[in-house]
Amino acid sequence: MNGPAAHSGPHWRRVMAALANRDARTAYAQIVLGEEALAGVKEQRRHRAIAILLEAGLVERTGSRGYQASETIFHNLLSQQPKRQPKTGVDRFLRLGRIDRYPASAADRRELLAWIVGEAIQPGEDLTERQVNERLLGYTDDVVLLRRYLVDFGLLERTASGSSYSRPD
Repeated sequence: MNGPAAHSGPHWRRVMAALANRDARTAYAQIVLGEEALAGVKEQRRHRAIAILLEAGLVERTGSRGYQASETIFHNLLSQQPKRQPKTGVDRFLRLGRIDRYPASAADRRELLAWIVGEAIQPGEDLTERQVNERLLGYTDDVVLLRRYLVDFGLLERTASGSSYSRPD
């Protein structure tokens, strides 16, 4: 994209590119600290570094040769980020595929548990407690609580001896 729209206003890529440039990063740090940017460096290099900072919106002119760090650049960049889409279904209770919290509502809790058992245990499988725990560990560190919920909600059956678990028919 070319033209004025491509270079107007802050853009996170332009800011990151500016900060990736050693001279621009050094100049920015010095300006933030209230020092003269790149004092003692060849004038052409200094001008190029400051031009990068100005284009990115990291600094602003304060006079004929003065510069100051932008007070609003980072706030403006953050406000441009799209709002997170609200999570729906079982995703509301997961973080990175693991249980973040258990739903308060019994219906929501059942939905979450049914999803987990459907993902972790195939119909017709007979598993030992250890095997069940290993599979549930991918969803929570508290596998005992999760296993208990699965049994209490009738989503996982345990033999009377407690030696094996399976999904009900």
